Amino acid sequence: MEGIIMAEFLRALLDPDMGFLRNALFLGLIGSIPLGAVGTFVVARRVSYLAAAIAHSVLGGIGASLYCREVLGWAWLHPMLGALMAAVLSACLIGWVSLHSKQREDAVIGAIWVTGMAIGLLFIARTPGYVDGMAYLFGDILLVSSFDLWIAGGVGALILAILLCWHRQIVAVCFDAEFASIRGVRADWIYLLLLLLTALTVVILVSLVGVVLVIALLTLPPAIAALRARSLGGMLFAAILMNIAFVFVGLGLSFSLDLPTGPSIILLAAAVYLISNGAKCLFSR
Repeated sequence: MEGIIMAEFLRALLDPDMGFLRNALFLGLIGSIPLGAVGTFVVARRVSYLAAAIAHSVLGGIGASLYCREVLGWAWLHPMLGALMAAVLSACLIGWVSLHSKQREDAVIGAIWVTGMAIGLLFIARTPGYVDGMAYLFGDILLVSSFDLWIAGGVGALILAILLCWHRQIVAVCFDAEFASIRGVRADWIYLLLLLLTALTVVILVSLVGVVLVIALLTLPPAIAALRARSLGGMLFAAILMNIAFVFVGLGLSFSLDLPTGPSIILLAAAVYLISNGAKCLFSR
């Protein structure tokens, strides 16, 4: 049965009329690399809740860009560009709050989270014409365009270049920020850099899986890899490979069974995580 489903999916990928399906697959494959790499550091640093706040606040930038395109005539302001600007702004605010605010950190970050979503939904509601807000919340493969692929490729390359340059400092801060500071690493700046990388990463797959679900592809594959990996490097490469597998198989299942793409990919990742966790608990006794 699974072979038949995947064979049907592979035939569809070769169909000249299925360009939207190929775009969705290419976007998923491009995004899998930075998602697996940055997600490994997010899980190691245990800042998944900060990453979730950044991802959800992205909706504010998407809604504002849609409104400005239709009302102000700013045709150049693609929703993905709006999402990038909102993600970077949210990362800076959350980083500052996390490092310097004397208020309750969780309450302030929660406020940023819901404010971004509320702003986005209000802009979408005021945008002339029909705009499907659910598509941006939970993803829609019909939203993926060639322009999305170019942005994703450029952003992904930038993320990988930054990781190559500063991976040692990021690793040091993830495991022991105080010791890293003693050794001369500017831990606060590296921590903020990690949040900025997270912001750029979550935007890549927003159109495919949505702002609500994208955080799962950032955290679940590294969490699964951490169950067996013996090094951070092994965890990183395993997370990338699992992201690629989840995107490919999830997209194939959603196409063949006529299911929403984003939830299909995320449910597959969640099922593997739960089974892996259960198996480890069972055999470690």
